[in-house]
Amino acid sequence: MTDALTREKCGACHTADAKGNLSRISWVRTTPEGWDQAIKRMVRLNGAALTPDEARHIVHYLADSHGLAPDEARPVSYLVEHRVIDETNIPSESVRTSCAACHAFAQPLSWRRSSHEWKLLQDFHIALYSQADSQYRRPAVDEPGEVFGQTTPVVHKPGAIPLTSGQVALAYLRKVAPLHSPEWDAWSQREQSPHLAGKWLVSAHLPGKGVYFGTLEVTPGASGEAFVTHTTLQSLNGGPSLSTSGGGVVYGGYTWRGRAQTGATGKLAPDSLDQPVREVMQFSSDRKSAVGRWFWGEYQEFGYDVTLARADGAPVIGAISPGGIRAGAKGQALRILGDAFPAGLTTRDIDLGKGLTVTRIASATPGELVVDVDAAADVASGLHDVTVGSAVLPAALPVWHTLSYIKVTPETAIARLGGAAHPAGYGQFEAWGYDAGPDGKPHTADDVKVGLVDADFSIEPFRSTWYDDDIKYVGGISKAGFFTPNLDGPNPQRSGDRDNLGTVWVVATAKTARDSHGDPLSAKAYLVVAVPSFKRWDQPEVTQ
Repeated sequence: MTDALTREKCGACHTADAKGNLSRISWVRTTPEGWDQAIKRMVRLNGAALTPDEARHIVHYLADSHGLAPDEARPVSYLVEHRVIDETNIPSESVRTSCAACHAFAQPLSWRRSSHEWKLLQDFHIALYSQADSQYRRPAVDEPGEVFGQTTPVVHKPGAIPLTSGQVALAYLRKVAPLHSPEWDAWSQREQSPHLAGKWLVSAHLPGKGVYFGTLEVTPGASGEAFVTHTTLQSLNGGPSLSTSGGGVVYGGYTWRGRAQTGATGKLAPDSLDQPVREVMQFSSDRKSAVGRWFWGEYQEFGYDVTLARADGAPVIGAISPGGIRAGAKGQALRILGDAFPAGLTTRDIDLGKGLTVTRIASATPGELVVDVDAAADVASGLHDVTVGSAVLPAALPVWHTLSYIKVTPETAIARLGGAAHPAGYGQFEAWGYDAGPDGKPHTADDVKVGLVDADFSIEPFRSTWYDDDIKYVGGISKAGFFTPNLDGPNPQRSGDRDNLGTVWVVATAKTARDSHGDPLSAKAYLVVAVPSFKRWDQPEVTQ
């Protein structure tokens, strides 16, 4: 620990050794949110006295010097991006029981600890939470494997002390999340100050609203890690455009936490584009691109999936529209959006891959090309690169033959009752069309995600109990897929004065896309409508 303020404020309890290490702190690494969470705990449980500026300084120092390498942070970025997903990275039931019964599995995987510190973390849970002690003591049923549910059962010998779930989880975390790692050793040598000022192209998808494209202008802020931003976005689906101003902070040389707003006042609809947003992004090590999510909502349920590409004067492609070309199409218009496209381009300078031919350039500016495309009838289904001169956007253009099926996203979702005493948590669903791919078999690895399908949405009962009446009480969904939950609290109209919680199917029925029998394509998603969340895992301060 080399930072004077961190040593002063933390060293009162965390003792220093002869090498300058502080007990506990020097033996862990985590995200900015993780360090912010730890400091809050020190203040609340141990009386640490810190001003907001001091806490901000310490979080920044620790996230830089005791953070995660990009390759370590990327697999668990969904936690800080506040995505609701099914965690498929839990290796066994024993680990799930120990680590993911109370919070996301990404919570422990967002930390790196020494072997001793992982054991102390388990002891800490036992001391604070009696439920954790019970979970850790359960006999292990399996060992961690590569695929959840396909693990080796544990055989308990008669008379022997059984292996516990806590022991299996501890061994697993010591192995996959050690303090020292090749990724961190490499990154700590390469880490630099974040040189992010300039113009960036923004390609964003907002569920329920479509695709947006625009620019993000980044200028230096008050410190080397702080920046001021101005964003302009236009809808590629005919919707309204927007302009925001804000700022961001960079931790560890690559991970962005920011805020932006349009400046609109008054009461805004929950899904309004004028709502203030928070930004979580991870920049590539060459600082040429970034990916992440810009989100808002009481439960961060609304958000753009965002990709950035640096516009540094060289030709660059940021997005295309529309999203796919059908085999056999003739003269289909394709917009290619980007920056610094050279003058005098010909059709030979634009390559869309085998089976696709650019027949005409309808219009050309430095920021946009509109071209006509012919697709061969026998072109293979798949994702094609888009090339304009020296600029390439990899795997950006879906080519397809037939919509074999549709899928509702998110496939599993959670909404929250609210309105009486607590804010509501909403849901937005979409229907995506898929081609079965070269093998002709749907739901296999080579399927091609074609694009959004125009569909009507409804809800149907999910039969989980006898006399299930959830569909009457959980809320309603619009034909465009926007789910609004009912009020929280006891409902005298419901049997037993129960709350309005429940489980339902969200059903999408395509308006025009049909199967081989002529019936509309349809798909379902599973929705849980739960009570309000009374405890939030969130550290919004790291954006300031």
